[in-house]
Amino acid sequence: MQTSIFQKLTLILERHQEIANLLAQPEVINNQDRYRELTKEYAAQADLVNKFQKYLQNQEEMQAAKEMARDAELRELAQDELQELNKKQELIEDEIKALLVPKDPNDHRNIFLEIRAGAGGDEAGIFAGDLFRMYSRYAEDQGWRAEVLSIHESERGGYKEVICRVIGKDVYSRLKFESGVHRVQRVPETEAQGRIHTSTCTVAVFPEVEEIESVNINSTDLKVDTYRSSGAGGQHVNVTDSAVRITHLPTGTIVECQDERSQHKNRARAMSLLQAKILAHEREKQRRVEEATRRNLIGSGDRSEKIRTYNFPQSRLTDHRINLTVHSLDRIMDGDLNPIIEALVREYQADQLAAFNEQDKK
Repeated sequence: MQTSIFQKLTLILERHQEIANLLAQPEVINNQDRYRELTKEYAAQADLVNKFQKYLQNQEEMQAAKEMARDAELRELAQDELQELNKKQELIEDEIKALLVPKDPNDHRNIFLEIRAGAGGDEAGIFAGDLFRMYSRYAEDQGWRAEVLSIHESERGGYKEVICRVIGKDVYSRLKFESGVHRVQRVPETEAQGRIHTSTCTVAVFPEVEEIESVNINSTDLKVDTYRSSGAGGQHVNVTDSAVRITHLPTGTIVECQDERSQHKNRARAMSLLQAKILAHEREKQRRVEEATRRNLIGSGDRSEKIRTYNFPQSRLTDHRINLTVHSLDRIMDGDLNPIIEALVREYQADQLAAFNEQDKK
């Protein structure tokens, strides 16, 4: 472990013990604001302190094993024990590093997921439908719930655009790296000569905005249109103009929702999506400033950036941001996204830890 990290952890441990002593003092207990503040700080440090204490204990056991190895009769036993303790120490260090990575305050949030057909005509729309099913199945496997807010079908199957809200535990933490251009290479069903076509879709992921973080939107800056839903008909068809489209005039941002039968509910959902989009735009501007000082290994998430290629003839998926290639495309399209997402998370954590170490050196 780096000396700088060890010193930082030592200070955190000392502060944790100091807070424990403060929480036992009557004057702190009687001051509810102070007590809540300290309790929150104590809880936030608990996991890291627990891992560091295990690290220190394991370090003591390693030292004891080294002492035992000086005895010729016990040397072999001590060396075996030392080997196991070294492996354990490496695992604890990895766990500590993961805990040191700065937490994204949006990781716990629900998301809005947008998928739009790009270049490639009808095939792009079909691929948009494939991506939507992939994410829907992944969400189901995670125990999340997906609510379709807006959907526009393409002429030959698939979608020109689909927007949904994904609700569940830590959704943004798992799907925040999906924003960007997704490229597909395959032979369309309509291709008589068996030629491989290349099509694209854009995916955008926005964390849902909570009320305490909502952006201020002036009602005079909004243009609200209502229209009849373009549903498939049957018992769920809307017979009133309940679908809502909202245009934010200063930014030109347009959102719509046609999922609910109630115009009031559709307007509320559309406003929530509008807030998320505008806030995401502001965050993107800030991110660009920060990225000027250091390179982000995961990529910008900009819509113009090709992040992934799905090659069906070779059953191959390539994530270009981390040079990851896997040959299990059928499973991935069926919702088995964890191998890809976990690889992206590991790269992200490594990048964040590198930034943490760089800052620590200053």
